[in-house]
Amino acid sequence: MPSIAVRREGDAHRGAYKAVVPGGGRDAELTWTARGEARIANHTYVPPDLRGRGIATALVEALIADARAEGFKIDPQCSYVAAAFRRHPEWADLLAELPS
Repeated sequence: MPSIAVRREGDAHRGAYKAVVPGGGRDAELTWTARGEARIANHTYVPPDLRGRGIATALVEALIADARAEGFKIDPQCSYVAAAFRRHPEWADLLAELPS
C-alpha cells in the first residue's frame, strides 16, 4: 500500500489532520481543538469503503509527531485516538493531565 499523505489545517485554536485518498469521496480526518497547552482530539473519520487501510493510524501518527515536535499534550476524547494510546504505551508522556 502506498504511503498516506496527511496535511495539517487550522490555527492555534482548532484544526484537523486530513488525508485525501483517491476514490474516497470525502477526506479522512482527525479534528482537534485547543485547551491551554493541550489539543483535544475529538473526532476521527475515514470513509467506510476506505477503512482498514491504516488511514486513521496515519492521522493519529501525524498528531503524535507534531506533539513531539511542538511540545503539546493530547487529550484523546475521540474513541479511536484513545484506543491508539492504549495500543502505544510509549505515547503516555504525551497524554494531557486531566484536572481532578
